[in-house]
Amino acid sequence: MNSIYPGYALRCIRKTIKAADSALSRGLASPTAFDFVSRTDDHVPFENALQQDSRQVFQFPWMPSESPATTREFDTDPPLIINDSLTTRAPKFRSVDAISGEVSDLISTTKACVHVGRYERAATLMQRLNTIYKTDAPALLSAHNEYIRELSWKITSTRDQQLLRDVQSWFEVDMRGQGIIPNALTYALLIQVSLQDVSGSKSNRSLRRYLHLAEEAGLKNAVNNAMITVLNEQDLGRVTRLGTPEPLPIQPESISRPEDAPSVAPKLTTELELPGVRPVDSKLAGLKALRHSLSLFSDPMASTNPTEGAGDENSDSQDLERQLRIEQDTFESAIERWRADNEQLKRIGINSSLKDHAIGALMWDWLQVLEPAIEKEIELAKEAEGKILKKAEDEDRCHYGPFLQYLPPKKLSAVTILTCLASFGATRTGDSGTPITHMVMKIANAIQNESMISFYSRRNGRDHPSRKTPDSSGTYGPGARPKQRLGASKDSPGSKLATDLSSRTFDAREWSTAIKVRIGAVLLSKLLESAKVLVRRKHPQTGEFVEETQPAFLHQYRYNAGRRVGMLSMNSAMHERVSNEPLAATLTQHFLPMVVKPKPWAGFRDGGFLTGNEPMVRLHQADEQGRRYCSVAVANDDMTQVASGLDVLAKTPWKINAPVLEVMLEVWNSGEGIGEIAPYNPDLELPPEPIGEDKAERARYISELKRIGNLKAGLRSQRCYQNFQLEIARAYLNETFYFPHNTDFRGRAYPMSPLLSYMGSDLPRGMLLFGIGKELGPSGLRWLKIHLANLYGYDKASFEERVVFVESHLSDISDSATQPLKGSRWWLGAEDPWQCLATCKELHNALTSPDPQRYVTNLAIHQDGTCNGLQHYAALGGDSMGARQVNLEPGDRPSDIYTGIAEIVKQDIHNEAMQGSEVAKVLEGKVSRKVVKQTVMTNVYGVTFMGAKLQIMKQLKELYPNSFLWTDAVNRGVAASYIAKKTFKALANLFNGAHDIQYWLGDCAGRIATAVTPEQMQRIEAATAGTLDEQTEYRRTPLKRKTDRGHKDVLLSFKQSVIWTSPLRMPVVQPYRQQSSHVIETKLQRITVSNPSLADPVDKRKQLSAFPPNFIHSLDATHMILSALECEKQGLTFAAVHDSFWTHPGDVDTMNGILRDMFIKMHSEDIIGRLRAEFALRYRGCMYATSVKGKSKVGRKIRKWRTKANSHLSPRPSKKQTMINELLQERRRLKLLASDKAEERKEGEDMVTAYSIFEASAGEDALADEQALSDVLLGQTSPARENKLQADEQLAIGDEDNIDPSDTFPQQDVPVQNPIDDKTISTESMATKVVEVDDEQRSKTEASSAQTKQQGSEAKIWFWRPLTFPPVPKRGDFDVSRIGKSQYFFS
Repeated sequence: MNSIYPGYALRCIRKTIKAADSALSRGLASPTAFDFVSRTDDHVPFENALQQDSRQVFQFPWMPSESPATTREFDTDPPLIINDSLTTRAPKFRSVDAISGEVSDLISTTKACVHVGRYERAATLMQRLNTIYKTDAPALLSAHNEYIRELSWKITSTRDQQLLRDVQSWFEVDMRGQGIIPNALTYALLIQVSLQDVSGSKSNRSLRRYLHLAEEAGLKNAVNNAMITVLNEQDLGRVTRLGTPEPLPIQPESISRPEDAPSVAPKLTTELELPGVRPVDSKLAGLKALRHSLSLFSDPMASTNPTEGAGDENSDSQDLERQLRIEQDTFESAIERWRADNEQLKRIGINSSLKDHAIGALMWDWLQVLEPAIEKEIELAKEAEGKILKKAEDEDRCHYGPFLQYLPPKKLSAVTILTCLASFGATRTGDSGTPITHMVMKIANAIQNESMISFYSRRNGRDHPSRKTPDSSGTYGPGARPKQRLGASKDSPGSKLATDLSSRTFDAREWSTAIKVRIGAVLLSKLLESAKVLVRRKHPQTGEFVEETQPAFLHQYRYNAGRRVGMLSMNSAMHERVSNEPLAATLTQHFLPMVVKPKPWAGFRDGGFLTGNEPMVRLHQADEQGRRYCSVAVANDDMTQVASGLDVLAKTPWKINAPVLEVMLEVWNSGEGIGEIAPYNPDLELPPEPIGEDKAERARYISELKRIGNLKAGLRSQRCYQNFQLEIARAYLNETFYFPHNTDFRGRAYPMSPLLSYMGSDLPRGMLLFGIGKELGPSGLRWLKIHLANLYGYDKASFEERVVFVESHLSDISDSATQPLKGSRWWLGAEDPWQCLATCKELHNALTSPDPQRYVTNLAIHQDGTCNGLQHYAALGGDSMGARQVNLEPGDRPSDIYTGIAEIVKQDIHNEAMQGSEVAKVLEGKVSRKVVKQTVMTNVYGVTFMGAKLQIMKQLKELYPNSFLWTDAVNRGVAASYIAKKTFKALANLFNGAHDIQYWLGDCAGRIATAVTPEQMQRIEAATAGTLDEQTEYRRTPLKRKTDRGHKDVLLSFKQSVIWTSPLRMPVVQPYRQQSSHVIETKLQRITVSNPSLADPVDKRKQLSAFPPNFIHSLDATHMILSALECEKQGLTFAAVHDSFWTHPGDVDTMNGILRDMFIKMHSEDIIGRLRAEFALRYRGCMYATSVKGKSKVGRKIRKWRTKANSHLSPRPSKKQTMINELLQERRRLKLLASDKAEERKEGEDMVTAYSIFEASAGEDALADEQALSDVLLGQTSPARENKLQADEQLAIGDEDNIDPSDTFPQQDVPVQNPIDDKTISTESMATKVVEVDDEQRSKTEASSAQTKQQGSEAKIWFWRPLTFPPVPKRGDFDVSRIGKSQYFFS
């Protein structure tokens, strides 16, 4: 256990007694009810696993009594199920006096108003909620609890007695007096308030009253549990000693107010500032390596090395202080750096805006203009609140004004500047631009994150007079007392707790998208007005140099596929500076590794960075369902092994490889392009302009100009990105540091330091070493040689041949190690040159040492899976042929799936060339392993046909730059389409078992995505019968949303996401839904934002096509976590990049054994059988819509029956009504058939429905195939793809759609579910749509007509049937235990 976290052992131990009721009312409850289902029936989906309930005795894996690396057997517990199919969209009410009608906005704005001292505004907002909700609405009680919580913290911080009285009065008058019934948390917070009363007698009287009221309400035990989470040790003891003698209760009438009196609006009697963070002693303030580059702290101090003075509590404390300074003071330190740069230039009489001087001084100039602009905006927002008649801009300011006051204007300015500048470097966009909406959200997210860090660090800070309390999302600051484990309280059943926790829609740390858009837009608009740069250019006519002050950032519009897109680009002069100058002044803590071990994960938002706001599972803001599942799973301790695995990765120490970094810096400073380092001034010769009017020749000229321009811009952006990486590496030289980790929604782990990490490219990997060294030992030298051969690209030979390869190049290796730039540069011929150079130096040092086996190395050796996704598929399907191709079967030499596929493709091409195919003749001899590798690698993870085509086009362009030109009959697009089809076909032939598993997964997903739940059917039945109870928790009628027009049929919407549980009990929820949107007017432009909700129907095609790859991702994530835990248990240093596992050379053999054992352990279980059982339990009682071919025998029968059944109805029912009628009819038939009464069963047997006709006339093979299923299968192309392929082969010369992917507007790196999904309102408007249209989307558009015709020729007849799942495909004869003998399984 790490000694630098005071009280952490106590916190982890107390995690076993989480207070049950403290989970209640952490935020707004959902407008509809949710049920947590803990199945108690006899059906256990994981019947083959151990019959042991691991939840009976709970311990965190990092607790002292259990090894951090303990791996448990797969759990037999039923999966977590949250019934949310009846979710309705969060209501919107009419905005009054600039008070938003969005309930979640009201709560977060109230919280902000209290924090910044705007108590009257906060009280007004609460009164608005009282008019919206009924008094018994859970959401209203949650809102009041949040309000009291914020005021409680203010009182605890300031001891303001008038504010204390106001809160007590608010409880009596505005809560109890209004009929709002308090819960346990309410009383716990009021007790916390009363403890701050300086009058002892009044304090004790209030305490007894609240305890008495709680006991009268039957909440005594729940309040005791809630107080554990709210009070500190001293206060808890005082309340315990006080006891609960019968008090003389205070009569509410004694403090009531007249009906016409205004509500109590708490006010501070004096202006009191919150206590600041305790200053850190100057001798503790600094990182030695950052002194000259980042200069985060004022005074340097030698850093602590884990190998020196380990266990020294003083050094641990110093490291902790330094890390806190990095996380908390970065923006302030940045401002001081800018100020210092500016003052230095002033001392020598230089204007800081000049082009050739420090970028920090330039940002200081920006700050001087931006800060007063923001101050003025805040003042205008305050004035707007007091206006009786508000204009549109006043209402806008009322919405975002309180949030701008979380941080001082100077810090707001610094965050805006740094985020904007760093975003251009981090995303490599540069002068090519980034969508305005993306930048707006990045700035807003940075402001939100910094605001919450500042807020909770002050609340939970070391100087705070009270103990730490959980926030609205149930997390704690350092030293906090954790909650009792959910489900442990006898008074509060676990299912109820999980219901309340899962159903909340309000997260105190998450601002709504609408708020963030407004905040980001106003700050970005101020930056655009403030940021200027001096540009010095040569006049084209006079030849003189002209200086001009220009905006540093440009807001422009571009057209993309007919849509007008607002873009933010950087001035080319500014971009050139960012690409080449030192960037110390632009780095923030969000990009930096940690100088202490990251905080172990102890909650959904409790881990990683010491003061961070990041969750354990990184979920998109739109993924409300995934957030519910993961937060409940964490609270129920289901994800302890996932958390433990992340902690193993996080506590692996790292350091910078100084000799390699020295070479990198030499190359960088020379401007030469070596390895991945982009050249400073790339030598790109422009083609001569053609003479004459040959249109084809001029088109080639224009295309070449565009290619060179794109290449130059790309290199400039790449150099900018690398500048950040080198700057961080220089800063951390001689430091030992760590990478905190979290996971994506599938469980795949990622470092939380995005710019510099071992998950990067060859450049950052080459400069990183383990922070702790180990001797090579007997086998380490051999693995060092094998590793070098792998990096050089000689990784298809046997291990012995790889060793021979390295030994035959020892002179080249020695030359590379001793004179990397002045020698023969042998290392530059490697596939990964910088990692190769690092290994050359390490091998040279080992061989020249007195005893190579005793040589201590810090180098990490990689062991990579052979197309790991196919390895999982082959194991799942027992596919012997596929297993041999991916090294699951033992062999003397490694199998290479990429070479195997390439050979099959080449043979197919040869055969068709002999038959006269023109395309095959051109391609013969031009297909290699490299051409098909990426497509084979990504096919298993769901790459589309067009994606595969683009991958192959890229390889053809690199290998044959002067061939397959767009003027050729067989251009690059035609050739890539042809090769992609052959590659898919080869994969299907080699992996039959995997093909069957993929089809089964896709089939299950398709059924789930078209299902309705029993709850939906019951509600439809009641609505049809007119007995639907439309009870609501609202007093007022919500406004009807325009965005709901496309989802009017709420009852019959398909809302079921594909959800499954990984072997580590992590719930995986696919987030793909159809999203509505709405327009927000901002100072920059009209921005259309998505409006995601669980009420939205799922996107069936995405749910289906994404499930197979996502499921495999969850399995490789499980394998990695299991391996990490076991490696930690056996004392190995461990790191991983998905399916690439790293350790010291001397430990590779041990790690390889662990990798095999964990893979065998996983696949010895019936994973697919367990998945099917989970689906049967999770979706039990659902009905789904399926279809048969219209021309089939059963299809004709159903059509005839349907026509006859509807013939007597007048008017004829619509398709929607027909679907509802037949759904209810089938539901009734099934109920009758399941009846215990013979007459009812007979009635059910006599009923005729579409499904009964199907049962009597056909089997499963009569069902129509899902069109989207072909998209998920190995080696399959959909009819749309076939049509596109045929079209490609018949393209006329000059069709630009298949010229080059670089011709398409560059795709931004954004998540699938983007919070900003702008849609064009009109060409003349300022609205934008950030929907990047790539060649794949264009392909779908071109093929739509052909696809529609095909679908029309094969009309389908739909009908309802119970949701069942097809039998699991028959497993092949491959014995997974044979992997234990395969030396090339990972190599």
